[in-house]
Amino acid sequence: MVINKEKAAARALGQAGEDAAATWYWKRGYTIVERNWRCFEGEIDIIAKRGHTIIMCEVKTRRSDRCMDPALAITRSKQAKVRTAAYRWLAKHGSRGQVRFDAALVVNGRVQIIEGAF
Repeated sequence: MVINKEKAAARALGQAGEDAAATWYWKRGYTIVERNWRCFEGEIDIIAKRGHTIIMCEVKTRRSDRCMDPALAITRSKQAKVRTAAYRWLAKHGSRGQVRFDAALVVNGRVQIIEGAF
């Protein structure tokens, strides 16, 4: 079916974007703590750490930016879901330190990280 092929292609594209963003963090000395952490309220694509800072990263991947800037897909509603999931993760893991919310925009294989995006 076409729909299943489209969904599979979208999942593969999203996974490739998350891999690229995780590699970006790793190459810059961050430790990848978890990926695709889920709770009832939402999901966090990448949880990374460097020093005393925990990074909660939302990844948006697109083949091109012709139709829409991928940053626009991180709506206030999505930000709220990521924040709530982050609080759940922090409570579960007893983590302390600063928390930063980043956006990783992956377009045509190029990674742009917006630190402290929301």
